[in-house]
Amino acid sequence: MSHPAENRTLYATNQTSALSKDDLHASTVPRRWRTALAKAYYYATYPERQWYHRRLAAAGRAPISVLVFHRIADDGANSWTTPTRNFVEVIRWLKTRFEMISLTDLQQRLCDGSNTSPSACITFDDGYADNCETAIPLLIAEKIPCTYFVTAEPVLTGKPFAHDLEMGHTHLAPNTLDQLRTMKSDGIDIGAHTRTHPDIGRLADPARLYEEIVTSRNDLENSLGDRVAFFAFPFGSPENLTHQAFRLAKRAGFDGVCSAYGGWNYPADDPFHIRRRIVDGPPHRAKSWAVLDPLRELCLPHFAYCPERSPSLEQSL
Repeated sequence: MSHPAENRTLYATNQTSALSKDDLHASTVPRRWRTALAKAYYYATYPERQWYHRRLAAAGRAPISVLVFHRIADDGANSWTTPTRNFVEVIRWLKTRFEMISLTDLQQRLCDGSNTSPSACITFDDGYADNCETAIPLLIAEKIPCTYFVTAEPVLTGKPFAHDLEMGHTHLAPNTLDQLRTMKSDGIDIGAHTRTHPDIGRLADPARLYEEIVTSRNDLENSLGDRVAFFAFPFGSPENLTHQAFRLAKRAGFDGVCSAYGGWNYPADDPFHIRRRIVDGPPHRAKSWAVLDPLRELCLPHFAYCPERSPSLEQSL
């Protein structure tokens, strides 16, 4: 059952909440100044950050960055649409500086407790058909791994996302099952991103939580004829995550779950919780978050997953 009311303004506000602290003054600082300041910070700090990143790599402690895109197109429909030119620039920049790996490879390195190579992962959230025009073909051609998280209801019904309809964007189509099957046959990993894109942090009903995380995953697996191994929380900030949802996903057999509030994944970190960063927009945003930033890391929130089971969870299963 769809709950579009929960997705209306919530989508836009939560996309904003996922921004870093240097982006939180959007309401008071003009966009052109924010962009200029962000670029200045990137260029001023990049050399020293790159040096530190390589130093950690030499010691086997290189952190792994995981970047999140949503929609690649040139219509500027919303703040989570990245122009094609920007995306191509970022991918080519990353490929010359990082080893591009899959989420499974990332987990293996965390389990091994060692990573000697500056590494990065590419992920997509939601599941927009426009991504099949340039973005996905580019990743396939460049042999860059990608996990593509899709919201089940739009994909299975063909209906646009509720948050897009509320904004009047009736032309923003979700991926079709045929597109996902083709992507999967070309090496793109398909992940689960709930059924209706709710804020998981606001779901108190265990049955609804099970429907959004587990049943929607099962429906995707049945439709695609293959296993879906990873789950990504919509919005992905600490307030959108719950311990109950983590435990449910783990007991349901997911290999890992992904947040999106930022941070880097270090060797010996918990491999079940994969930290990611939303980087839609200008190229410097993705470039900046790909390289370790100790100062930003100090300012980031943190969600500490507690593996203890709860009675309500046991009942829901």
